[in-house]
Amino acid sequence: MDIPGFLRHRNYLIIIFLVILAIFMLWIRMLPSASLASTDILNLVGSDDPLYNLRQIEQMNVNFPNYSWFEAMTLFPTGQLIHWGPLFIWIISGLCLLTGATTRPEIISLALTIPPIMAALMVPVMYLLGKKISGVPCGLFSAFFIAVVSGQFFFRSLYGYLDHHIAEVLFSTVFCLCYIWVLIYTREHPVDFTRKETLRIPLIMSVVCGIAYVLGLLVMPTMVLFALIVAFFTFIQCIWDFIRGIKADSLLLINTVTFGIAAISFLIFGIHKEGLQFDYYTLGHPLAYILIIIATALLFLFSRLFEKKGPLQYAGALLGLIVVLFGVFALALPGVFTVLTESTIQFFGQNPLYLTIQEARSWTLGEAWDSFNIGLILMALGVLFLLYVLWKEKKAEHLFVLIWALLIIYSTWQHIRYEYYFAVPLALFSGVFAGAVVEWAKRDLLALVSGKTGKQVESADTSNPKEKPKGKKISKGAPAKKKVDYLPVGVVVLVLALTGIFAYLSVSYEYTVSGSGGIRMNPDWRESLEWMEIHTPDPGVNYYRIYDGNTFEYPDQSYGVMSWWDYGHMITYIAKRIPNANPFQSGVSGENGAASFFMVDSEEKNTAIADALGVRYVITDIEMDVGKFWAMATWYNSSAGQDPYTELLLVPDESHSGSYDPYTLYEGPYFRTMVSKLHNFDGSMFEPGQVYYVEINDGLSSTPVATKALVMNPAEARAAADAYNRNKAPGTRAMVLSTGILSPHDPIPALRHYRLVHESPTNIMAQSPPDIKYVKIFEYVPGARIKGSGIIAVDLVTNTGRKFTYRQASIGDEFIVPYATSGSTSEVKAQGKYRLEGTGQEFDVSEQAVMQGLQVG
Repeated sequence: MDIPGFLRHRNYLIIIFLVILAIFMLWIRMLPSASLASTDILNLVGSDDPLYNLRQIEQMNVNFPNYSWFEAMTLFPTGQLIHWGPLFIWIISGLCLLTGATTRPEIISLALTIPPIMAALMVPVMYLLGKKISGVPCGLFSAFFIAVVSGQFFFRSLYGYLDHHIAEVLFSTVFCLCYIWVLIYTREHPVDFTRKETLRIPLIMSVVCGIAYVLGLLVMPTMVLFALIVAFFTFIQCIWDFIRGIKADSLLLINTVTFGIAAISFLIFGIHKEGLQFDYYTLGHPLAYILIIIATALLFLFSRLFEKKGPLQYAGALLGLIVVLFGVFALALPGVFTVLTESTIQFFGQNPLYLTIQEARSWTLGEAWDSFNIGLILMALGVLFLLYVLWKEKKAEHLFVLIWALLIIYSTWQHIRYEYYFAVPLALFSGVFAGAVVEWAKRDLLALVSGKTGKQVESADTSNPKEKPKGKKISKGAPAKKKVDYLPVGVVVLVLALTGIFAYLSVSYEYTVSGSGGIRMNPDWRESLEWMEIHTPDPGVNYYRIYDGNTFEYPDQSYGVMSWWDYGHMITYIAKRIPNANPFQSGVSGENGAASFFMVDSEEKNTAIADALGVRYVITDIEMDVGKFWAMATWYNSSAGQDPYTELLLVPDESHSGSYDPYTLYEGPYFRTMVSKLHNFDGSMFEPGQVYYVEINDGLSSTPVATKALVMNPAEARAAADAYNRNKAPGTRAMVLSTGILSPHDPIPALRHYRLVHESPTNIMAQSPPDIKYVKIFEYVPGARIKGSGIIAVDLVTNTGRKFTYRQASIGDEFIVPYATSGSTSEVKAQGKYRLEGTGQEFDVSEQAVMQGLQVG
């Protein structure tokens, strides 16, 4: 093999390699688009944030380049300030205008390709980053690792998941690349404020760095995380430079220009929320950037003041200054200090409610291994190696990327959403280690491949293949061949094998996800919301108009649609209606939040919330009823959670093999929640049936074990449980439980102000009857009033053909009924008049009486 000839074409080979990696990233992320032949493109879109991004794109297409910082189509009755930036939407909307994409399918088709393209752009960015940190091999390996890495980085850039997170990764990495670029330049060409000629190029580079930061900031305010990385780096680097006698002029210039541009950008793009929190575009951002500049200037001044003194005096004075500044800040501006501190704690901290949010909960070691497996080992080795190199070479860029990695690791550990950020340090440090091993074994590898001697290899291995080696000429005669050291070669083979295993495991997962069609919208939800758009009143808010949040008021005809927060963006985008809660986790907690609405046990409490929030329609699904019930219970009462409603028990296997299976059983309070009354019982009165008397031992396992279970009627079961608990042995107890969601322990009263108006086609029960549909839509109505006592009933048939009887017991010699028996245009129709059971009396109820709360009969 002609090594010099090979090296002459190295740049072209690198470009080809990077292009192949980028194409691979694009291909594997675009695989779900292959299923477009068999499904509507909207079915491939994620149902939370991706749908809201589409809504923003549609709005911006009409108003380009104006961005709506206030959203009137969500969080009724207040609307909501948006905490996302406009850049991601600008990019896609601009492309829509350039390509002429105007219809929903055209807009979606174009938009869904942007996250995969942004992921592919990470290949050259990672190559340049790795090359700056540790040379070409590191750059090539870093590009390879980012091309195959899985986890949230892959999922958030998959065709169908239209979200700004991949843009966050791209622009934050570009910023870090620019910052490292200027660090390296100023190390080789130090800034000296007394010499103007040293300022020009670093100044230009710092401007580029500031622009890169602002681009990231315009994607998402979480870009402030990278300002924090710079702040930590600056503090440590300035101290280290002082100890080594290096001036801090360069860092002062870089940070002043970079974060000066970031602070000034708020004069252009504006402050869009009061307060100082960092998850919105608030005054907290420019204040933080100004503080970084001031802190850098103070470190610079301190290094000058203590230039002639020792490091101990410098450290003591610096520590004293920090304490004094924090004290003065806390005393002079206590409100600002408290808000900034609380915002930082909130940004990195945890609370019980985060467990209910998929992207906000803590990262576990098992999840980390599932996502990155061997990559974690390679990354750890890379960190250790770079720590050694840092101690040996003392380069600022190495310290920067180490701080970057450590802060991202901590952030990801606190909130799993930052796993998409974590992919970059993992790829970089894995590349650092793999590249270092290859560099260590390079001569032996070249000797092994080329068959040349050690001297020949050394002469052929030049950084510039066009330069001829200086010194003595190589003898034309055949020299004695030097024996190849196979230890470095063996280590390279091992590292390449680990790299291959990591790539295989990651790509296998990615192909499984992409090849199976990727994301799929729930068809029952789509069917129900498309029905809602057509069959419910217009809320009177222009879907495309940009409103000023300071002056906007909802028209009288507006109303809210109550559902769990997961579904808010679906309601906005598909139904073009205004949800009371949304995936921003807004409208969920508090006395009038969605959690309270669905968890309260009385209709009186519920209707008070409905009236306060202007609710007209309520949407439930089986997930809220069962799978997401624990999340609603946690938001309702974070300390109790679902404990008052369900009991997880280990139950002996039916085969009597001695093993146990976990079962979730239902306690009485579960059936009294509004979500159960609505979804399980259609708002109708329901009589209890058979329940289980269960004896439980809490000491046999970490999960309670059911030792005895008998079927009884509720009264017998309660009496038996009370008798057992009066004389129970330590660690044991007895309870009354139900195995199904249709087995209440007590009579369930009817809801008097809610009527079913639509249900989706899918029956979630394995056998029918019973027949419980996946999604149900209810209308909140005043209800018609009928004088009388006893039980009133009416037979109904739904839009799916399901038949049920609405029954209600009188309260105070009066009935308030939600269904009309005449004049209704609802798809859920009465099959006759109301009948007062046991009397033969019948009542005809008009739609007008139901909607206006009129007296009947």
